[in-house]
Amino acid sequence: MTGQDQQIAEQNALILRYESLIAELKRALYGKKSEKLTQDERNLGAEDLEVALSEAEASSEAATQSCDKEKKAKPRKAPERNIGNLPEDLPRIEQVIEPDSVECPCGCGAMHKIGEDRSERLDIVPAQLRVIVTVRPKYACRSCAGGVKQAPGPSWLIEGGLPTEAAIAHVLVSKYADHLPLYRQSQILVRSGIDIHRATLAGWVGKAAFHLKPVVERLAEHLKSSTKLFMDETTVPVLDPGEGKTKTGYFWTLARDDRSWRGDAPPGVVYFYAPGRAGENAEKFLKGFNGVLQLDGYQGYNRLMRPTRKGGSPIRAAYCWSHARRKLKEVFDRDKSGIAAEGLRRIAEFYAIETEIRGLPPEQRLSARQTQTAPLVAEFGTWLQEQRLQVSKKSRLGEKLNYIHKHWDGLQVFLSDGRVEIDSNNVENLQRPIALGRKNALFAGHDEGGASWGRIASLIQTAKLNGVEPNAYLTSTLQKIAAGHPQSRIDELLPWNFQKSS
Repeated sequence: MTGQDQQIAEQNALILRYESLIAELKRALYGKKSEKLTQDERNLGAEDLEVALSEAEASSEAATQSCDKEKKAKPRKAPERNIGNLPEDLPRIEQVIEPDSVECPCGCGAMHKIGEDRSERLDIVPAQLRVIVTVRPKYACRSCAGGVKQAPGPSWLIEGGLPTEAAIAHVLVSKYADHLPLYRQSQILVRSGIDIHRATLAGWVGKAAFHLKPVVERLAEHLKSSTKLFMDETTVPVLDPGEGKTKTGYFWTLARDDRSWRGDAPPGVVYFYAPGRAGENAEKFLKGFNGVLQLDGYQGYNRLMRPTRKGGSPIRAAYCWSHARRKLKEVFDRDKSGIAAEGLRRIAEFYAIETEIRGLPPEQRLSARQTQTAPLVAEFGTWLQEQRLQVSKKSRLGEKLNYIHKHWDGLQVFLSDGRVEIDSNNVENLQRPIALGRKNALFAGHDEGGASWGRIASLIQTAKLNGVEPNAYLTSTLQKIAAGHPQSRIDELLPWNFQKSS
């Protein structure tokens, strides 16, 4: 086989590899089996396939360049446009590459600059560790015994401790936003020559959680003063030291997000930890809230709608059409039920209208729902009752239809209030960071650890919702707390009030 034949064979093999990888990537993202995976699992699979595609592309480019060199050297192409976004406010370090000589080859003298080519690449410098040395000079008079003068020392969050407030914030963000358990952070620090045991890092996190507790409590009060909120709950494994195994704890997620109808209140979320899923936990966490609560059909919330509710008036529950849709989707995926397919088609019509009115003021949303969606929902209700008469209540389809019937009043609340969403997907999306942390950290160390986790995650996610960089926010907040920020001005420490210049 000649060299050219070998190159052709290699190129054909690369083409086949490309086609195979692209097919796998499509199956991972859009195939039927992908629906059984979470979004994070799909992303992880896609990442590895994209890495393989990139590796194959690099191999192809290397083979092409080798072939070109054998034929004839080609002039270097102008740099392609940047793939990605390089913000203007990033610091830029210019590297000017001058020719070895600017003398004209024909002896005319120095050549004149007629232009330049500029290209930009993203450079990343690993986290820089440094030591802050605080020096406080002492002064005394040589002529008298007037005493010694010295500036007072700065306030530290951990008096006499090793970390600055910025270092503590970095550990918090790495653990609760980037999902790096403390033992992994300890290993990363060792690679930089800093030996800090996981237990020491845990001490920093615990002290920060204690000092941030009043801020989170005020955040919860602020949310509960609203007239409409979301709530959901998700599991978290918690170590049970006495049994030597894990038990199941719960994060109850309370959220406000009025951006879809141009509400003035800033978005926010609080994760309350509880060792169980009993409805009394929801009653406790929602003490003081009176309004519309968007949630799923979990029966533990029923006590919130009773006249005997503790901590407030009976709430109005707005149930989730996304959950109703999932019930029918489960049956359709297994049985290809025509009744389930028809229900899914009808629900899709509701969502098509919601897509058109998202972002409009509540008055316009309400008007569109009453004129367009309400008749469709009424027809769905009639269709639902007809199908319930034809299907056995004990069948899977009958159970799903009965679920929708049971929550029918709450499923119609969005038709009478332009601020209410058609589903509770907003709060479900806010539970994803907890799920990611759960996968990476495996479990919370104990119930108190679960409470600390929820507390710090509340501030990080609320900062993200408001476009605030969590590390900068936590650094500033911890510094202010260390300096004795007054309780009477605690609202200034809420994430949406953070100013970068501060």
